[in-house]
Amino acid sequence: MAPTPDNPTAEVVELASAYVLARAVQAAARFGVADYLADGPKSAQDLARLTGTDHVKLARLMRALTGAGIFTEDASDRFALTPRGDALRSDALDSARAAVLLLGSPYMWSAFEDLPNLLTNSNEPGRERRRLFSDIAADPVSAARLSEGMTGFTRREAAAVAEAYDCSGLRVIADVGGNDGHLLTTLLLAWPGPKGVLYDLPHVLPAARRVIADRALADRCEIVTGSFFEAVPTGADAYILSHVLHDWPEPECLTVLRNIRRAMQRDGRLLIVEYVIPDRNVPHLSRHYDLILLATTDGRERTVEEYAALLGQAGFRVERVVPTRLDVSVIEAVPV
Repeated sequence: MAPTPDNPTAEVVELASAYVLARAVQAAARFGVADYLADGPKSAQDLARLTGTDHVKLARLMRALTGAGIFTEDASDRFALTPRGDALRSDALDSARAAVLLLGSPYMWSAFEDLPNLLTNSNEPGRERRRLFSDIAADPVSAARLSEGMTGFTRREAAAVAEAYDCSGLRVIADVGGNDGHLLTTLLLAWPGPKGVLYDLPHVLPAARRVIADRALADRCEIVTGSFFEAVPTGADAYILSHVLHDWPEPECLTVLRNIRRAMQRDGRLLIVEYVIPDRNVPHLSRHYDLILLATTDGRERTVEEYAALLGQAGFRVERVVPTRLDVSVIEAVPV
């Protein structure tokens, strides 16, 4: 949408109608428009034949998305990809298509439909939000989109974390709740000194074994099965929690953190990879994700001060916060 400077009323209306653009992006992702434009510009008629849509209506959708920088339109009425549009391709290295489709799913939209009620009732909606993600896990299509979408985010973040955080002095890095191991293996490839331990539930570890094998790191990376709510492996001098704490309310977070604290030696460190809400009034992606967590889970994003308070209850002290080139940061904490 075009900016509306010096017109607060128009700006607020624009914000309130942002769902229109969101639905347009999701529709383009659903019909795979970016995939059909990968080999070059096409007219709305060509795209309509490929997608099984009405060419007049599709042209109106495409025109709206040119204003959002997703596509461009030339003098011959042909549409082409921009870098933003290229991210919607299903075969893009860091494809956003799965995440866009998940955000446009009935599960997510129904969660936000109840946001006004959620703000006035802190008990019943919590039960419904937990059921929401159970429903996603039970639906193979939505579960696959969730996994694929999270993998895309993880790949981008892993490289940024490896660039920003110096692992040269570490001996063993344990990734607690490490999923498919992409973050841990990226760190091991970037920093040849340490070895790795990937710790997660049994159902996610076959994918981790494939990632470790594909990256030829079997001799440097051990896989351990278990739940971080029960215990974590001992022997590491660095423990990573990547996008774990924001999924859970404080009691569950404290259980995980205290389990790590018991397993950690005095000279160990905890590396929390999360979005950190910045100072007041500063725009940041974390504020957006915090509302998604509010609507769909019992978790939350936190400020540095909130992380410090949480970690203090578990026997840690925040040593520093290491920013990356993306919105994610590395919160380094040490035992006290």
